Amino acid sequence: MFTFTNQFISNAKNAEFLKATMMGPNAMRVAEELTSHLHINEYMRILDLGCGCGLSTFLLAKKFGACVFAADLWISPTENYERFQAIGIADKAVPIFVDATKGLPFANGYFDLLFTVDAYHYFGDTAAMLPSLIPFVKKGGYIAVAIPGLNYEFEKNVPAEMQPFWNSEMARTLHSLAWWKDLWKRAEGIELVDSREMACCKQAWQEWLTAYHPVVAGDIKMMEAEGGKYFNLIQLIAKII
Repeated sequence: MFTFTNQFISNAKNAEFLKATMMGPNAMRVAEELTSHLHINEYMRILDLGCGCGLSTFLLAKKFGACVFAADLWISPTENYERFQAIGIADKAVPIFVDATKGLPFANGYFDLLFTVDAYHYFGDTAAMLPSLIPFVKKGGYIAVAIPGLNYEFEKNVPAEMQPFWNSEMARTLHSLAWWKDLWKRAEGIELVDSREMACCKQAWQEWLTAYHPVVAGDIKMMEAEGGKYFNLIQLIAKII
């Protein structure tokens, strides 16, 4: 399943690139598992929403040859463009600044696929967000999401070992698969065709804990306390009908 990612990081220079660009559980590995449940080709136009430093964009452009609009709120288009030039996908990837909560600057039906890895939970936790995105994907196209989640809803009963790390942002963004399925099933104009916990969870998290990002030190302590009991990775795929 992870042929592309494993081959990429078998090169020491690429492994260093990955450590320098990860912003959460290895987005390249997560993206590769998510794409294994989709049919992607070089003729598709894809919106990579919340692309971060472009690891998911790189996979979509390099492995499949698709045209990818790499949209992010936190990473500047210029920074990503320079990175895309350096890794050889500047002809396939269009860097753009987007705040999904303010609306998208695209035509209706413009994309074959809206793809988002390790980002949707930050802005998609309301009943209004998914319906606001659906018009930008053509009929028969897909919205595919992969996000960190919980094995079950904590609500007011945060486990004792997680309390030192738990905060209002985590309480808002981290939810169970059942919670997300319920939210998505309220949206009109889609058919939820796949929802599951992802197989790459442990490996993607382990790789993230080797990254150079400043929050990693805290996450190492959190994951030691979590001990594989509470966190998962969730994928949701909906077809536009």
